[in-house]
Amino acid sequence: MFTGLIEATAKVVTMRRISRGGRLTIASSLEGLAIGDSVSVNGACQTVAELGGDTFSCDVLPETLRVTNLGRLRAGSAVNLERALEAGARIGGHIVNGHIDGVGRVVRVFRDPLGIEIDAGRELGRYIVPKGSVAVDGVSLTIGPDPSGGRFRVFIIPHTWETTTLGKVSPGSRVNIETDILAKYAEKFAGPGSA
Repeated sequence: MFTGLIEATAKVVTMRRISRGGRLTIASSLEGLAIGDSVSVNGACQTVAELGGDTFSCDVLPETLRVTNLGRLRAGSAVNLERALEAGARIGGHIVNGHIDGVGRVVRVFRDPLGIEIDAGRELGRYIVPKGSVAVDGVSLTIGPDPSGGRFRVFIIPHTWETTTLGKVSPGSRVNIETDILAKYAEKFAGPGSA
């Protein structure tokens, strides 16, 4: 489990395709990583499979490549990183599982106030509610007013804009979307067709 508060950005060293999956190697300054640790990479929960000096590697499953933007990463791509939440730590963002629901497309970038408009598609749009929570490339954000269909706007504080990859997106950029788990549970408990 994660909070959506990004600890660092880092650069991809390699993203190699292996069989149907991939092997992602990242140059990182995160301290204390151990083999088997969970790390959110652009919001996707990955397991550290190998450590090497100032790098760590993860084995990316075919399903992860299918539903995230990790398969589009290349050497030099910037990624957001967050280590798993420790028991007893504060949850400053919201509960983020690291299980990406889909990839959205940046439609517009706003400078005053800072923010982005994203089209996540109608399927994910049903979980997007005004002032609700969403993780975009692993960053915990609040949904702005008047989301419509799968389109929604998020406003971003300058600190987050400067210390995550969100300050570098442009129209057409593909971003990982994880909707709020509470919305998915509410729909499941209410029964089919209730959304």
